[in-house]
Amino acid sequence: MISLSDPMEMAAGVDDGSPVTRFDSVAGGLMCRSVAIHHDGRQHGVQVSLTPLGARAVYGMPAAALAHGLVPLDELLGALGVELVDRLRAATTWAARFAVLDELFLRAVGRGGGDRPFRARPEVAEAWRRLVAAQGRVQVGAVATELGWSRRYLTERFRDEVGLSPKTFARVLRFEHAHHLATAHDPLPWADVAAVSGYADQAHLVRDWREFTGRSPTAWRRGEVLLKAG
Repeated sequence: MISLSDPMEMAAGVDDGSPVTRFDSVAGGLMCRSVAIHHDGRQHGVQVSLTPLGARAVYGMPAAALAHGLVPLDELLGALGVELVDRLRAATTWAARFAVLDELFLRAVGRGGGDRPFRARPEVAEAWRRLVAAQGRVQVGAVATELGWSRRYLTERFRDEVGLSPKTFARVLRFEHAHHLATAHDPLPWADVAAVSGYADQAHLVRDWREFTGRSPTAWRRGEVLLKAG
């Protein structure tokens, strides 16, 4: 995320005492909890979503190195990160900003040549694709068997690359699907959200929702409505 105005005030947790840090630009890996972004109701900036394999290509390190945390972009990209922020802020149109993003990210991917870390194992990349395609509604053991690995070996290699185990990542994907359904213009009842998202029942959804957001689904939805109204 790159702010085009005031620094972003962020905490790697919601209402849990996590310290608030100011960032002009920031990168983060996969997490099992929500990130709190404090603002006055307005934000102006750019957010780029990278897959873990894309993060490795851009930053030259496994996405696992960024898991569960927030890191200033210039600490990862050095002078290239500083240039990215400066040029995005200097651009006056979105077309120009997107052109800057394309140019700088391609330069990030291309730098270092043969000295860059090894690529992710293709089996890990395939497991990632299968989990995403199924929105987390797939048995990790079945994926491991299809790849010719044991579940334990897949879990170890996947965590080393992504930062989460495949089982936990599947939970995050199910939650994201449920979150998408819950934020629709005409949202489904919670029991239907749970069923469509692949939860065993509504109680299962509530447990994951509390763990990932720190709130019950009902309290979260009430807060979202109040924020949107404001």
